[in-house]
Amino acid sequence: MAVTESAPAVPPAARTQTRTPDGSHSGPYDGTTTEAHDPTVRGAPDREDPDRESPERLGPERSGAERSGPDQGGGGGGYEGILRRQSLRESAARTYARSLPIVPVRARGLTIEGADGRRYLDCLSGAGTLALGHNHPVVLEAIRKVLESGAPLHVLDLATPQKDAFTSELFATLPGELADNARIQFCGPAGTDAVEAALKLVRTATGRSGLLAFTGAYHGMTSGALDASGGATDVRVTRLPYPQQYRCPFGVGGAPGAQLAARWTENLLDDPKSGVTIPAGMIVEAVQGEGGVIPAPDDWMRRMRHITAERSIPLVVDEVQTGVGRTGAFWAVEHSGVVPDVMVLSKAIGGSLPLAVIVYRSELDAWEPGAHAGTFRGNQLAMAAGTATLAYVRENKLAERAGTLGDRILGQLRGLAAAHPCVGDVRGRGLMIGVELVDPDAAGPDDLVPPAAPALALAVQQECLARGLIVELGGRHSAVVRLLPPLTLTDEQATAVLDRFADALAAAERAHIPQPPAARRATAPRTAPGPTH
Repeated sequence: MAVTESAPAVPPAARTQTRTPDGSHSGPYDGTTTEAHDPTVRGAPDREDPDRESPERLGPERSGAERSGPDQGGGGGGYEGILRRQSLRESAARTYARSLPIVPVRARGLTIEGADGRRYLDCLSGAGTLALGHNHPVVLEAIRKVLESGAPLHVLDLATPQKDAFTSELFATLPGELADNARIQFCGPAGTDAVEAALKLVRTATGRSGLLAFTGAYHGMTSGALDASGGATDVRVTRLPYPQQYRCPFGVGGAPGAQLAARWTENLLDDPKSGVTIPAGMIVEAVQGEGGVIPAPDDWMRRMRHITAERSIPLVVDEVQTGVGRTGAFWAVEHSGVVPDVMVLSKAIGGSLPLAVIVYRSELDAWEPGAHAGTFRGNQLAMAAGTATLAYVRENKLAERAGTLGDRILGQLRGLAAAHPCVGDVRGRGLMIGVELVDPDAAGPDDLVPPAAPALALAVQQECLARGLIVELGGRHSAVVRLLPPLTLTDEQATAVLDRFADALAAAERAHIPQPPAARRATAPRTAPGPTH
């Protein structure tokens, strides 16, 4: 399962000696854990640049057994043994480990170092959890303070200074109209439990049971959350069309497609013969992440707010992946100016540790004590790490930075797409970016766009990994390559990411798309085996 290091070195970017947004400086590590040094990379050069993180600059290749010592959890057989035991012991439901056969042992910012000694640029960021990247100094310091203070780490839902500080900082970032009249419910530590809490809340408050959700949605893996997600069957959820530019369900795209989607929703609710009664709530993502990185048009979001408000339907916005600056605003709903009745929050709010909450209008607070309980609602370390993360993003305007850098990356990817017919669409918002891969030769005469190419997307992901770049796949057919870098991404790092992605795309395209014999001889691909499952 090891990935061989056969990729050529990425062309070096300009080298500078500047302070980076992740709080680090250039310079060798001196054994301390201050923000001026990087304690996660052994033998790092004394320059802070993308090349420092390149797997091609790690020196001579060594065997897994030689690279994996006791401090890396080698336990016999090196990192390959760890991977083998994982495949034997863990369930068939494991996901990321199948396409990313690495054993992380150290990490800092954008960089992960594996037990095999290779370094990777991480554009998965814990599926959007790591707003500040791995082990940011302000996060580590916040955790360290709690540990050294002697504070209890487990407190159920009791009030603590850490909880009070977190709640105050969170409310300071919320849309003002909601924050001024809000309640917060601390949930079990995963976002899916927060979705369950939100659905339970609106059903309790309205006395109704139905739910409006959208095609392509993803809200989690527990029963109620799955019911509201795109793959559900045989449930009490009415599925509404989510507007798309590239694969518009009405075949028109753009503003007309979004208007038709809104009109469909309105008609369904007002038609006495539609079979849909007024529901307990509507749940929506301002950007569909797992659905393929599809931003909701701002006008359409405002229409959904108007439609639900007119009919006294609570609007629930799932900001689990889009929150804390990811899309170029602190919360994705801010792009449209929509103020929801309930916000579902997790991932980045815990500063890399498990934490999930819902924030909602006080008028909905109709629960009895214990109506939504859980033993692990009081994660003190996550609250401290989350407070530090929220404050750092706010004070350093990282949401605005994500918007600016994201626009630049989207522009460069669209330029790249012009030379690659297999790139059907490039889309996203801020540092939530998707590249949809298609088979341009398989389009039929009635197809508005070519069909998705999941095999090609998987090949691109594997070629990226071979070059030291971690990306994720998503979309309806797993044909969208997703980029979720930390908000601390520097310009130089963005260049390195794009260089590696472009090289991986070209390699996968050569291997999967037939070329004339002469072209094949001129551009013979190198061998770069991907991970095996």
